[in-house]
Amino acid sequence: MSYAKGMAEQAGRDVQAAEADVTGLASVLRIGVMRLARRMRSQRTSEGLSVSQLSVLGIIDREGPLSPTHLAAAERVQPPSMTRVLASLEGLGLVQRQAHQSDRRQCVLALTDRGRDLLAEDRNRRQAWLACRLSELSPAEREVLRAAVPVIEGLADS
Repeated sequence: MSYAKGMAEQAGRDVQAAEADVTGLASVLRIGVMRLARRMRSQRTSEGLSVSQLSVLGIIDREGPLSPTHLAAAERVQPPSMTRVLASLEGLGLVQRQAHQSDRRQCVLALTDRGRDLLAEDRNRRQAWLACRLSELSPAEREVLRAAVPVIEGLADS
């Protein structure tokens, strides 16, 4: 066996090992994130809101009143789907339509006091549950998670 051929074979094995490592990481991370998300959802308020509804409330809370088009883009859904979500939130008294500041032909949606309170209750409940679980970890484990947060956020934003 020549040196060049041996190096080429080793490089091929290294690439396969790296691909297997990335695929394996993707698998265990997917499972772990999904299980954690499921546990977090189990701590939601009893209002019976869907994940999409809570997500829309959260976006409006963070960014302020937004148009239905902006909300659809933020949620990566088609406008008709967003229209249904917004209609249900309006019907529950959690959001209200307001005139757009610069274009009176458009409307924006803002949280009502009830929507803001419900969202805060939901966040507080889930955060308390997670804080309790995190307190059970060692300081080193918490530091690993703290360092992973920007990476996870980057994956979520991609």
